[in-house]
Amino acid sequence: MKHSVRARYEARAGVMKAMAHSTRLFIVDELAAGPRCVCELTEMIGDDISTVSRHLAVLKNAGIVADEKRGAQVFYSLRTKCAGKFLSCVENVLNAGAKSA
Repeated sequence: MKHSVRARYEARAGVMKAMAHSTRLFIVDELAAGPRCVCELTEMIGDDISTVSRHLAVLKNAGIVADEKRGAQVFYSLRTKCAGKFLSCVENVLNAGAKSA
């Protein structure tokens, strides 16, 4: 495999690794519906703000979410809508597996 091809697959794996946590999948699913402030996500998830902020930082560093400061609050949104669609694909895989079992 060429170096450039390997690098592209490694970059793809990095995006998937960033989403490979149940809390981060929940965040992506929530952000697919629209922007949310950290305080909303913290309340929904039930963890402390520092834990939720760390999850958001992982997603941001992978390029999955963007942040925007509005006054004293920080709102997060998906950088691309396809991240939410990816979760629909995962659901289809799960459903297909459940039907064949």
